[in-house]
Amino acid sequence: MINITLPDGSVRQYDKGISSMQIAQSISEGLARNVLAAEVDGQVWDASRPIEQDAHVKLLTWNDADGKSTFWHSSAHLMAEALEALYPGTKFGIGPAIETGFYYDVDFGDKVLSSDEFKQIEDKMIELAKTKEEYIRKPVSKADAIEYFTEKGDEYKLDLIKDLPDGAITFYSQGNFTDLCRGPHIPNTGFIKAVKLMSLAGAYWRGDETRKQLTRIYGVTFPKASELTEYLHMIEEAKKRDHRKLGKELELFAFSEKVGMGLPLWLPKGTALRERLVNFLQKAQVKAGYEQVITPHIGHKNLYVTSGHYEKYGADSFQPIKTPQEGEEFFLKPMNCPHHCEIYKTKPRSYKDLPVRFAEFGTVYRYEQSGELHGLTRVRGFTQDDAHLFCRPDQVKDEFKKVIDLVLYVFKALGFENYTAQVSLRDPENRAKYIGTDENWALAESAIIEAAAEKGLTTVVELGEAAFYGPKLDFMVKDALGRKWQLGTIQVDYNLPERFELEYTGSDNQKHRPVMIHRAPFGSMERFIAVLIEHCAGNFPLWLSPEQFIILPISEKYEEYAKKVSDILKDSDICGLIDFRDEKIGRKIRDAEVKKIPYMLVVGEKEAAEGLVSVRKHGTGDLGSMSIEDFKEQITKEITV
Repeated sequence: MINITLPDGSVRQYDKGISSMQIAQSISEGLARNVLAAEVDGQVWDASRPIEQDAHVKLLTWNDADGKSTFWHSSAHLMAEALEALYPGTKFGIGPAIETGFYYDVDFGDKVLSSDEFKQIEDKMIELAKTKEEYIRKPVSKADAIEYFTEKGDEYKLDLIKDLPDGAITFYSQGNFTDLCRGPHIPNTGFIKAVKLMSLAGAYWRGDETRKQLTRIYGVTFPKASELTEYLHMIEEAKKRDHRKLGKELELFAFSEKVGMGLPLWLPKGTALRERLVNFLQKAQVKAGYEQVITPHIGHKNLYVTSGHYEKYGADSFQPIKTPQEGEEFFLKPMNCPHHCEIYKTKPRSYKDLPVRFAEFGTVYRYEQSGELHGLTRVRGFTQDDAHLFCRPDQVKDEFKKVIDLVLYVFKALGFENYTAQVSLRDPENRAKYIGTDENWALAESAIIEAAAEKGLTTVVELGEAAFYGPKLDFMVKDALGRKWQLGTIQVDYNLPERFELEYTGSDNQKHRPVMIHRAPFGSMERFIAVLIEHCAGNFPLWLSPEQFIILPISEKYEEYAKKVSDILKDSDICGLIDFRDEKIGRKIRDAEVKKIPYMLVVGEKEAAEGLVSVRKHGTGDLGSMSIEDFKEQITKEITV
């Protein structure tokens, strides 16, 4: 007998060689019908794979990320089977699961696949799925694997096999299709009930531009047809909310080839939106004891050599700026933290002075490949709402908790209520990626884990996601469409104070190293605003909206009264404009709705005579007439809230 420990801590005894699916059946037939795979001692396995010794087992369903990933990887194999049936002689590269489904890189020979053929492929996939063919795992020797794919004539699989050690190669088969694969897979094809192929792209084999370009087919599948319908609806909604589309329509930002790819230009309305976010956070930071600083947009190469950033990222950054002085090199600032370390060093510090909190909305520059640029979410120049806290070791946890409070305050104010805190630790198998001692890493990691627990955060742990100088707490936010974004981040760093030889005098009159906390509640202004635009579909909270009202005179006769109303509102710091166009009032209202302006104030003969405004609210409609003072009081109260 072997002992199986389940996620709730309970232990059950089973015969040696039992599978995860059999364990599920022993618990409930309903559970077994939904099990896609299992996590066995931290590794994802086929649900049918025998367990030969004591193990911790977690049964995975569609609701688990690893269950979903297994489902989509199995779907890639199903698509490959359909393609091989429809287009004999097709050769296959790789077919992984991705965050939104799966893809397979395919060589069709001389054939050029068109999206017009998607329906035929989808139908074939559903036809094959209905046969409920099992995914069968088979270990094979390297010689047998080479023989199989040599006979099949698939040079891509042979290229993959040459890098694999003998004894670690497995095939998976379902129906008439066999593939080189580590697995795992779902029990059978019958779990796949709905299929949609999404797009085509080109992909060089192994990312090498000197090798053949394959056809990459993206797809998504679901265990229920209704879930595919919901997903496609979400995709359409996402297109409407795309920040690139809304940014242009609402005149927030633009890009120019002459200025350079990935370098956004903030238009007046976008600048107003951005400045309100900056002012909002600056006020909160002043209350929390932060001091504002400003640092240059460039830094001497030696600054980044000292910090370690040059060694890690120098080759992938913008090339150095050379000066007339021989051998002198500067870099466009890729991060603010080394500059803040130098500010800390401008005078002696005592233990009584700590914590010191420096904040800066600092613009940084990082070179991104042109194919990776995407609107505001991936740019080459962006502004971080950066701050660096220098504290004593005994202050780290309390300071970290205060930063968590600040991040949550920002999220609440902007309507981001669905988030998870990701504890990002270093990869224990690849410590060469990081700097610093094991002792300092242990201290930093425990401080983050304890602080998150004491604040009651829902957390997940991700190995290998730490910064090169320290672990971090990343806030993964779900937007209105359920998409996940990494926004705020907090990091504990024992290493930069060491590299910059930062000191403070302790109560024992000895010199000590401070601990550094990096934090950015927004992350980057550009990325945060992109997510915010899509989250609220451009319908910003009133306090944040670049234009809070628009006055719509019925005719030219009432323009003077419109100016009077506008002046009264602007004197109370309520921002808006007047539509002076010679258009009918219905057209003006429709255009204001498209521009998502929160309040429309219609003024005509009655309003001018009685000192009123006829109020319409975006997305709501007519609110009736009220005095200018009453409207001002109402909107001021709403902005304050």
